[in-house]
Amino acid sequence: MSTNAERNVHFRQMQDASLLGGGVERIERQHAAGKLTARERLELLLDEGSFVELDAFVTSRAGDSTDAGEPFLGDGVVTGHGLIAGRLVFVFSQDFTVLGGSLSEACAGKICKVMDLAVSVGAPIVGLNDSGGARIQEGVVALGGYADIFLRNVRASGVVPQLSLILGPCAGGAVYSPAITDFTVMVEGTSYMFVTGPGVVKAVTHEDVDAERLGGAMTHTTRSGVAHLAAHDEPEALDLGRRILGYLPQNNLGEPPRVRTADPAARADVELDSLLSDDPAKPYDMHEVIRRVVDDALFLELQPAWAANILIGFARLGGRSVGMVAQQPAVLAGALDINSSIKAARFVRTCDAFNVPIISFVDVPGFLPGVGQEDGGIIRHGAKLLYAYCEATVPKLTVIIRKAYGGAYDVMSSKHVGGDMNFAWPSAEIAVMGADGAVGVIYRERIAAAADSVGEQARLVAEYEAEFNNPYIAASRGYIDAVIQPSQTRPRLIAGLEMLADKRADSPRKKHGNIPL
Repeated sequence: MSTNAERNVHFRQMQDASLLGGGVERIERQHAAGKLTARERLELLLDEGSFVELDAFVTSRAGDSTDAGEPFLGDGVVTGHGLIAGRLVFVFSQDFTVLGGSLSEACAGKICKVMDLAVSVGAPIVGLNDSGGARIQEGVVALGGYADIFLRNVRASGVVPQLSLILGPCAGGAVYSPAITDFTVMVEGTSYMFVTGPGVVKAVTHEDVDAERLGGAMTHTTRSGVAHLAAHDEPEALDLGRRILGYLPQNNLGEPPRVRTADPAARADVELDSLLSDDPAKPYDMHEVIRRVVDDALFLELQPAWAANILIGFARLGGRSVGMVAQQPAVLAGALDINSSIKAARFVRTCDAFNVPIISFVDVPGFLPGVGQEDGGIIRHGAKLLYAYCEATVPKLTVIIRKAYGGAYDVMSSKHVGGDMNFAWPSAEIAVMGADGAVGVIYRERIAAAADSVGEQARLVAEYEAEFNNPYIAASRGYIDAVIQPSQTRPRLIAGLEMLADKRADSPRKKHGNIPL
């Protein structure tokens, strides 16, 4: 019979073995590739000393899943819970040093356990992905493990925040779990996501492409829109994960954390009063407007390099977390196209799911015209953004900066689709279309018959602009709650948020809506 001393020695040996993952040699190879280990990542992500590990001694249930004869303790993933800024989170961190981080039945069981715990106690789930995919030796059992995870991703969606940090390979079926989660962060040069690798692509389509171009961080943050942010290295990616969670509540029944700020709520920024040019065709940078309005000029922009004609991200106003949606006039004149509609719709729904008020800054000339857009389904994709705003029940505050033309006026959180407080700057132009286009339609024959057709058109455009291209007609009907000086934007928004803090909205009972996917 073993003595207590012998049992303690055995425990320490087991514990030391679990901490080493795939062994010292593989850890060194991980570092040589510019990557941290699964445990080193958790140390950076979580508050110091807060990690509590679960299932450290779980081993593979397949006898041939190790190349050393003995099963690896933990079997390729480190799971547990810890704190981020003092708040509980559940985590899993795939260990590439153990059989390439491949997913086995045991790995999937560990991940599913922490996901179930997270939902049951109402805490965020953070996944650190670094895996070669399903463990081939286990066949369909490993594939079933992925499906078990996918099901939990869907059940947790809109209940607790889910964050995926891609810190190495993520291929095949593995990519669908991050795609379901709320936010995805990648690392430049060392992480990638794709359904099929370069070798299969070349064999099937004869396209010669490397892993970076096919599914690297730059591809997914500039071309596909799959990832929200790209970090220069792993510590930056982990810090971005902490920052994103700082704007979100623990779950759908909670409120986002409110923080103290030294930025006065009544602060007026007089520079905004002269920011816009008198020429309505001259673009400006909407980032400048956002920074001058939000607390401490801090704006955590998401997907900045994809569909850049619209800006989304988190900020704070009066210490409250808010989601910002704003046109960017410097790109495509701020017109809504397919990608920008998808980008904004997803973000609006995320904010609504987690009780984050939505602030919309509007300067939109309409939906982007063209055969390519129509062929690509701009109607369906634009309807996603419309649906998202109509569906959202969180406080919605809108400021029309300059143009709000046509159907895009309706879509962008207008009073008609449930905007709670709608403001306009004096520069706002709210109309079916711009003056030139409107005059060309209404007075076509009159202009053609004039002796000086150019002069006649200019005169009619000036009359139309004076009579219609202003915010006062909309304000006279209550579609705009107030026309405000630009410098007063911050205090008016903060006052609106305070007023709407206890907003309640009743929706018709239904299983779920049918968003035009």
